[in-house]
Amino acid sequence: MTWLTFALLTVLSWGVYGVLLHKGRGFMPMGPETPHAGLKAFLFVCIAYALIGVVSALVLKARGSNLTFSNTGISWSLIAGTAGALGALTLVLALGAAAPIYKGAAAAAVMPIVFAGAPVINTITAMIIHPPEGGLKALPLPFIAGCILAVGGAFLVAKYAPSNTGGAAPAAQGTAKH
Repeated sequence: MTWLTFALLTVLSWGVYGVLLHKGRGFMPMGPETPHAGLKAFLFVCIAYALIGVVSALVLKARGSNLTFSNTGISWSLIAGTAGALGALTLVLALGAAAPIYKGAAAAAVMPIVFAGAPVINTITAMIIHPPEGGLKALPLPFIAGCILAVGGAFLVAKYAPSNTGGAAPAAQGTAKH
């Protein structure tokens, strides 16, 4: 069950990522620098990735790896890293764009879309690379329903996310003030 332990640790890490990133953004200098706050926070995310990369190399060496690589492995890993880094960058931009609307609760609006949408995109990508036996017609109905429910759930969680004060969603607060 090692894979499950690591998967759950990933869920925990990525589950807190957006909220912590938005918190870091909020502590960057504001005023005329407000448009740059998210990218400033992201700069330190990149530094953290570099530090974790060094730790990964040390773990490889401690496990007895000779640190040899293949060109194809390097290429696909760099493509994967680019996709991940681009996703992190666009997440920063999404949080920044949501901040004027949702304030400190921007992550509560953005992250459900990211974390429910990503598994659906992951599944579609995996099916393109490794098509299911029998083609798309062989997909079980519960699988299709799960994809639809994931997207619908993301929409509902994002739309009705409570504000950082524990109140109703921003849209509901706006109507309650009349």
